[in-house]
Amino acid sequence: MDLTRRPATLDDADAIHRLIAAAEQLWHGQTDRVPDAIAADLRRPLIDLDLDTRVIEAPDGELAGWAWVHGGRRAQIDVHPSYVGRGLGTELLDWAEGRAREHGSDWLAQTVDDADKAGTGLLRARGYEVLATNWLLERPVTGDAPVLPEGVTLRPFAPGDARVVHQVVQDAFDEWQPRRHEYDEWAGTSIERSSFDPELSPVAVAGDEIVGAVISLELPDSPDGYVDQVAVRRDFRGQGLARALLTYAALGAGQQGKQTLTLWTHSGTGALAMYQRLGMSVRRSTTVCRTALRAVDTPP
Repeated sequence: MDLTRRPATLDDADAIHRLIAAAEQLWHGQTDRVPDAIAADLRRPLIDLDLDTRVIEAPDGELAGWAWVHGGRRAQIDVHPSYVGRGLGTELLDWAEGRAREHGSDWLAQTVDDADKAGTGLLRARGYEVLATNWLLERPVTGDAPVLPEGVTLRPFAPGDARVVHQVVQDAFDEWQPRRHEYDEWAGTSIERSSFDPELSPVAVAGDEIVGAVISLELPDSPDGYVDQVAVRRDFRGQGLARALLTYAALGAGQQGKQTLTLWTHSGTGALAMYQRLGMSVRRSTTVCRTALRAVDTPP
């Protein structure tokens, strides 16, 4: 095939998004990907574009496949549906595992859509084991107004909230995420994105302290509102505050003409049952698979 292999650049972000959206459209009839997600990811501090990314470009300039390795531990590999079955997934997986070894990593994880039979089959054949599950959840955008604990109010995110919201989110996510995200990395993948929607990103205030927050992103041309992050300070949990924050975001999304509110949750958080109690249901899922990496000269 007359295909070109090279590192990705920031200019490739839109083409990578189109590649991923084409696959999701095939599997699910729509894409749940925020258009500026790839650009935000490519700017992450642990990514060296020249070393940690690879694109396979078709003669017409569109991408047949792409991959990246983040910190030597996490990979993403996507092949355009038009090129599935031509060995590009295997090629990119070989590259990703090799790059992870160059990082000095002894394992590599990758997330694969459960509807991606080719990708799932490739990982299983290579000995990848299931590590975790991600679920895309949804709830209606109708219902009663939020019910708040005494002394707590909700309002939209304001620019001066950024540092405190970062602290609340990281403190909450520390319970399950592998590493803490410093402010610049967190902001670059959330509130500094063009898709950030402050009106649908409520903060919960008790006295003069922010004790909970939702970060919402805009999904243009989609019937869904999308929540990227939900966090409640530990001493305010169990009082219905998460429900109130999500209800605020859902009702606001409905006023914008959206039909549902969606968010992803990870099995490592243990939050699925909580979200289901809050009226959310599973729309679809992805699986995180992981394998141990042997040195190249070590026999299996």
